[in-house]
This record gives sequence, structure tokens and C-alpha cells, in this order.
Amino acid sequence: MNNVRTVSDTKRTFYNLHTRPINTIYRRVVEELMVEMHLLSVNIDFTYNPIYALGVVTTFDRFMEGYQPERDQESIFNALCQAIEKDPQQYRQDAQRLQAVAKGLPVKDLIGWLAQTTYLDRDTDLQAQLQAIANNPNFKYNRLFAIGVFSLLEQSDPELVKDEKQLTEALKAIAAGLHLSNDKLNKDLELYRSNLDKMAQALIVMADMLSADRKKREQRKQQSTTPVAPPSSNE
Repeated sequence: MNNVRTVSDTKRTFYNLHTRPINTIYRRVVEELMVEMHLLSVNIDFTYNPIYALGVVTTFDRFMEGYQPERDQESIFNALCQAIEKDPQQYRQDAQRLQAVAKGLPVKDLIGWLAQTTYLDRDTDLQAQLQAIANNPNFKYNRLFAIGVFSLLEQSDPELVKDEKQLTEALKAIAAGLHLSNDKLNKDLELYRSNLDKMAQALIVMADMLSADRKKREQRKQQSTTPVAPPSSNE
């Protein structure tokens, strides 16, 4: 008997948990992330790790930035995690822990740590996770893990991720140390950054459209409430 949850099961659970409608421009983001998390959760080679969690949190927070009503963001994130039977608080806590580690490290040390060439006494759990990834030939690499790696670099040195040469060298070292495909890592992060730019542009267009629509409504309102001057009479 096959008890593996389907994408439909996950979507149904999500919409039962978060019952408010999702703004159109963001719905595709939410559903794509949901499907991606679902497919990983049912993959026999996939193992949860804090870098993946950071990738999930970073993806959600960056793409949902500006979502209105703002209070719905937490409900949507919680429903995403609960729909695949995971604890949203674990994702948030692991992401915050890794962000704090990255902020407290010089980027060279962070790169060496992720590349397994430098051993730092900072986070024994993460150290063990990195060693497990490097030593696991069946490690299930995924785009969200790549985004987690990128987020760590960004937290440690925001300028490094803007410098293509430095970023390329850092990713090459990390891919080699963890025995990952450097090509996949780079392609996934290029797509991630490209999609962030597209989302930002779409939000600007949407804001302009809303502003123009608001001005039209205000003009119509003013016109409808402007009193009509009575005809002048000549005495």
C-alpha cells in the first residue's frame, strides 16, 4: 500500500490551513515553493539540514517582501511547512542560528568552513552536517540548499556576493569541499537572482498601476462632489 503523500494532498492541506486568498502576483511563488518542498520531502535521498532551512526561509522572505496584508505572511509560511508535515519554528530557528553564525565570521573563514578546509569551533551541529554532506555520495542536492549557501555568504559579506569573480571563486571552493556540482550551484543561483530581479520589477509595475488607479478614483470622486455653479441671472 502506497502511503506517500501527493502534491494534491499537500496543496489541499495548505489551503485548509491558510484559508485567506493569496494575492495573484505572489500565488505562483507560494505554489512553486510548496511543490519544491513537497517533492524533496518525499524523496528517499533527501535529509533535512539547517542550510536547506535557511534557503527555504530566505526564498520565502525575499519573494514575499511587501506582501499585504503583512500579517498573512506568517500564516502562509506556517501553512507551507505544516502542509509537508514539518515544524515551521524549526525552519525559522535554524535559519536565524545560521544567519547569526555567518554574521559573526569573516567571509574567508566562512568559505573555508563550508568548503571543509577550515574547522571552526562555532556550531558543532552545522559542522557535523557539513561533514555528513561531504561524505554522502547520495546527498540530495537541491536549489533551496544552494540559496542557503548564498544567504550565508550574503550575511557574512554583502559585498562579496555582488562581485561576480569573488562569488564564483567562493562557490567553486564550497562545491569542491562538499562534493557538489559547481555548474548546478552556479546555475541555480543565477536563476534565483534573476527571478528576484523580475519579482522586484513586477512589484514596481504593480505599484505604479495601483497608484495610477488610485489617482483616477480620486479624480472621479472630486468631479462627482464638485458643486455645479447656478446659472447667473442678469438684473
